[in-house]
Amino acid sequence: MRITSKGQVTIPRAVRERLGLLPETEVEFVVKGNAVQIVKAGRGTSRGANVVGRIRGRATTKMSTDEIMKLTRG
Repeated sequence: MRITSKGQVTIPRAVRERLGLLPETEVEFVVKGNAVQIVKAGRGTSRGANVVGRIRGRATTKMSTDEIMKLTRG
């Protein structure tokens, strides 16, 4: 495996699938002597938490929560 000029490496699909490394998954690099270990970042940085964090506060509707819930429930 080769590192690109931008410092990027492609993690093989089999490894990503086995470890559940989906797009937007946060990882950390742990240096151990002459080696580097890639690990999932700690709690609170899940894919869902990242999505919610990006969209929080972006609503533009003037509807109340009750009105929105009525629309979603029919």
